[in-house]
Amino acid sequence: MKKLVIVESPAKARTIGRIVGSEYVVKASVGHVRDLPEHSLGIKISDNDTLFEPLYVVANDKKHNVAELKKSAKGCSEIFLASDPDREGEAIAWHLREILKDAKGKSPEKKFHRIQYNEITPAAVRRAFENPRELDQNLIDAQQARRILDRLVGYKVSASLWRQVGRCLSAGRVQSVGLRLLCEREAEIEAFTSTPYWIFGAQLAKRIDPKTPFTVKLRNIDEEKADVLNEELALRVEKALDNGEFSVEEVAVTQKKRRPYAPFITSTLQQSASNALGYAPSVTMSLAQNLYEGVDLGGDGSVGLITYMRTDSFNISQEAIDAARKFIVEKFGEEYSQKTPRAFKNRKAAQGAHEAIRPTDPARTPESLANKLKPQALKLYDLIWRRFIASQMTDSVSDVTTVRISAVTSEEARKETDIHELKLSASSSKIVFPGFTKVSDIAKPSKDKAEKDDDDDTQDSLPPLEKGELLDRLSITSERKETKPPPHYNEASLVKALEANGIGRPSTYASIITTLLTRKYVNRSKRNLIPTDLGKKVNEFLVEKYNDLFNVEFTARMENELDEVEDPDKTLDWQGMLVSFYSNLKTWLENAKPPEADPEIVAATLEKFKEVKEWIPPVKSGRRVFSDENFVKDIDATFHGKETARAASRKKKKKTAEPAATEGSDDSTADVKENAESNERRAVSQNQLNALLSIMARYRNQILNFEDFLKSIGRSDVLEDESLQPPRKSTVRIFELMDKAGPPKGSEKFYSSLREQINHGKRLSDKQRHFLERMFLECSANIEGFSDELCKELEISAEPPPPVDTAKAEALLGGLGHVTAWEEPTKKGKRVFDDADFYNSVATQFAVKQRLSEAQMRVLERMFLNYKEQIPGADKTIATHDIKVQTRKTRKPRGKTANGK
Repeated sequence: MKKLVIVESPAKARTIGRIVGSEYVVKASVGHVRDLPEHSLGIKISDNDTLFEPLYVVANDKKHNVAELKKSAKGCSEIFLASDPDREGEAIAWHLREILKDAKGKSPEKKFHRIQYNEITPAAVRRAFENPRELDQNLIDAQQARRILDRLVGYKVSASLWRQVGRCLSAGRVQSVGLRLLCEREAEIEAFTSTPYWIFGAQLAKRIDPKTPFTVKLRNIDEEKADVLNEELALRVEKALDNGEFSVEEVAVTQKKRRPYAPFITSTLQQSASNALGYAPSVTMSLAQNLYEGVDLGGDGSVGLITYMRTDSFNISQEAIDAARKFIVEKFGEEYSQKTPRAFKNRKAAQGAHEAIRPTDPARTPESLANKLKPQALKLYDLIWRRFIASQMTDSVSDVTTVRISAVTSEEARKETDIHELKLSASSSKIVFPGFTKVSDIAKPSKDKAEKDDDDDTQDSLPPLEKGELLDRLSITSERKETKPPPHYNEASLVKALEANGIGRPSTYASIITTLLTRKYVNRSKRNLIPTDLGKKVNEFLVEKYNDLFNVEFTARMENELDEVEDPDKTLDWQGMLVSFYSNLKTWLENAKPPEADPEIVAATLEKFKEVKEWIPPVKSGRRVFSDENFVKDIDATFHGKETARAASRKKKKKTAEPAATEGSDDSTADVKENAESNERRAVSQNQLNALLSIMARYRNQILNFEDFLKSIGRSDVLEDESLQPPRKSTVRIFELMDKAGPPKGSEKFYSSLREQINHGKRLSDKQRHFLERMFLECSANIEGFSDELCKELEISAEPPPPVDTAKAEALLGGLGHVTAWEEPTKKGKRVFDDADFYNSVATQFAVKQRLSEAQMRVLERMFLNYKEQIPGADKTIATHDIKVQTRKTRKPRGKTANGK
């Protein structure tokens, strides 16, 4: 009878399928097969908050896959669960067992085996099959605890964000701490005040044989560190250097050994790939995943090229060390091989059973894969390969020469400057034995370049110098600088900060950054991560309301507790951990609740809405629909303890959905509790009341004595809020005229969004109004009855365009009228640029108004030069009217005249 092997991905299935025999059927689960439901909490919490039961469901997009796995399991006597060797992999294996253990077939009693490997090679995979084990319940418990923690925080705190900050916002147990780090660094940068400082040096030469001048840097002023922080001292130092006698105080030659860095773990791989290759962590992990799961090498079939890439352990198997040392001896010689294997210290909670990231075969050099891997993947493999091989090579050895120079000031200068002696230094380094640098000289991420330059006194070489030798000063160098704020985080430095603070784990670093970017909480700017205004707003709320929850130390402690749940030598119970956390979470949620609105005012406001007979139609934005009427009805239902329309809709969907798909879980108790809570009369927050009054302002024409009502409830501020006023009459009139004429080409979507805002009874902001006026003027040739008087009537504040050179405009338009073959339109972003259409529009405008803007004239000049081969007498026109605009790159002619013929 066949045996079933289940892995996560099809690529992994193909690689392992080539290794195992024909008696095995290899299938892919395609990631997690069960998870918490998407649209509900999905956790059954006992009445006394001491038991947390996750209510897992099979996602709709996984149901077909699960059915296929069940079908395959029916014909197999043994099932090998071969998911990744970490928490998530162990949880996937457990979920698969729970789903498949009842799959009846020819063999009703299924034997489940958990197999684990760090690399997908024939030897490693066969060894895993020879040594199956039971599922690790500690790992499973740790993953379930982590999943429940993340869901509780995400579900409960995100709801608080929606109510008090804005809709469609999210918070995450770890992502929000990453955002906090970014915002705190941004605040440091914004608050930073730079201060000036000066750095000094000198170019010196030997008096005998002065062929090799060298540069020294100032280190001390009269035995004190040379911190030159004001201009007065800077002038004195410069004077002292200018009048100093330079001599060699000391020459020292020391031997310096440099050790190679440890092989990569997830965090260091992401940092190095970002610094050296410019890869985002998500790109690095995607490429590494492919290298791990297997790459088709032609005759060798699909081969896993690196070990598992989600690891925080520096461990290396003895087999891999032996293979690396064998390669090093054969390639470089015995002297390059480390005599005793190098061991690198793991952090306290590192997963010791894992290995560092390394090539599965050290002899498989990057050069041998040059035609087998795509360029991005090859560069990453090269980085991993060199780092690992270097880690088992000998130290590099250098002779470092350091010279100390004394500059004794003259008697006269000493009186003026009050400086007796200046100390300067220089150094150079010469490699004696390259050691591991023969393969790799990848450094750790360097310090800020400016900072490094200030302290760096190294140079390629120094002339032979002796103690006491007098030197000639060739020149003095001085540079005024300013202190710089701490640098922005980039993806590499944020990963480093997350790891240093114990936030997240190897599997989450990349996803934290991806989530922050996707949510628009952070933007990339020249590889830096900059919090957006939205990100700052969300962080400000979370820090104010949930400071202890999204605290770096607290988050690190939670990660450590999860590690303790996983560790068989610890006794931390995962349910007990959740009990303690949930108790704190409820307190934080209660303290974060917004102030409640006066129930009498809420009741009066809801009563007033009954006067509204005609509601503005719902507005769709993306996948969401915003409806004033439904919002008011939901608040009314909440306030009076009725079922909201949204809750009724959810209940209807649940009833019509396929039953359960939970593989034994019962969600009914949670539904009852949820519905019971939803039918209780609940307070309306002050923010919700503010939203109701904002909506009411849009319907003021239907509300009897609207202003008197606001005064009666003490909310006259609504009348003074500019953004809550109805659209200006002039704005409505502009839209009526432009609806007939049509907006300018390329502005249709923006125009439509402004139009929708007016339809919704909202006033445009000053900035929006300004852009509307610009669009109005741009399509003025098509506006019925356009005139200066009309602009004045519509309160259009745009300044009239400067007078145009009429003769030049006539010459340009007349010449372009001869063009018969216009270039094809081009698209940049969402805008289409069409020369023929532009010419027709501008020619019509000039014929009607006898004026063009400066921008229109510049474009016409460029077009004239571009099409001059088709224009009779073009050279004479260019000379007469001094047309000097550079031509642009020619596009393919489309054979179309200005009239479209």
